[in-house]
Amino acid sequence: MSRRNYTEVTEFILLGLTSRPELRVAFFFLFLVVYIVTVVGNLGVIALIKIDSRLHTPMYFFLSSLSVLDLCFSTNVTPKMLENFLSEKKTISYSGCLVQCYIVIAVVLTEHCMLAVMAYDRYMAICNPLLYSSKMSKSVCIRLIIIPYVYGFLLSVMETLRTYNLSFCGANEINHFYCADPPLIKLACSDTYSKELSMHIVGGYSNVQSLLIIITSYMFIFVAILRSRSAEGRKKAFSTCGSHLTVVTIFYGTLLCMYLRHPTEESVEQGKMVAVFYTTVIPMLNPMIYSLRNKDVKEAFRKAIGKKNLSK
Repeated sequence: MSRRNYTEVTEFILLGLTSRPELRVAFFFLFLVVYIVTVVGNLGVIALIKIDSRLHTPMYFFLSSLSVLDLCFSTNVTPKMLENFLSEKKTISYSGCLVQCYIVIAVVLTEHCMLAVMAYDRYMAICNPLLYSSKMSKSVCIRLIIIPYVYGFLLSVMETLRTYNLSFCGANEINHFYCADPPLIKLACSDTYSKELSMHIVGGYSNVQSLLIIITSYMFIFVAILRSRSAEGRKKAFSTCGSHLTVVTIFYGTLLCMYLRHPTEESVEQGKMVAVFYTTVIPMLNPMIYSLRNKDVKEAFRKAIGKKNLSK
């Protein structure tokens, strides 16, 4: 049945995290602080990598790209959520909802690939140190950045078009704090089989292919570390890999909880709780994980603070 045969929905109502008025103000300030820390942390990482020549290496080049993705993800979701905490009219336009869906899917798929690229970079640095400079040249790194973005944003166009082709005819309350696919699909009054199938295939494929690259890379890395005779080398390798593995574990753990489920009422409620962590907390934690566990980043930060104090 065509979309034109229905009374088209022009806006959606985001039910948000809570319907209790006494919690909204508290949630507003809580997530405002989280968002400010996220923006400052990720912009700080990007700025440090740009201004400190010691951080002009492939690993930090990829880390700055990850920070850009985290900023996009958080900025796409959090401002609207903050607005709705203080507003009685919690609406989002149909086009605004599709744009939000598009950015969420694009960033998630791109981040899949970026984490795999970062694992490959660690594999090259630890397992092939003599070839690292030639194999991970500037042109190669640029391609390794561009490919994930093209992959993520093109696939997101396809997924968003499938959502656009669904018909919405009456019910317009999205049981979520942003336009996410599972609760949005529940509102459709046309057949959602192809959309659900596509969502699971794309999500499953992206998860599997990136996880295979990450797992394979770390299998070789751990073998190389165990064979290393240098205690200092092993310590440094575990330090840089530990940060990445922590981010990977958090990212994939929450992502699997969110998307690889049938969109029932119960799963949507559970998904909201997971999504809070995924969309707001993880983008805040990533720069902290990489900074607190990374000697080079901490030294670059101290150097930048020192220069600022001297300029005064």
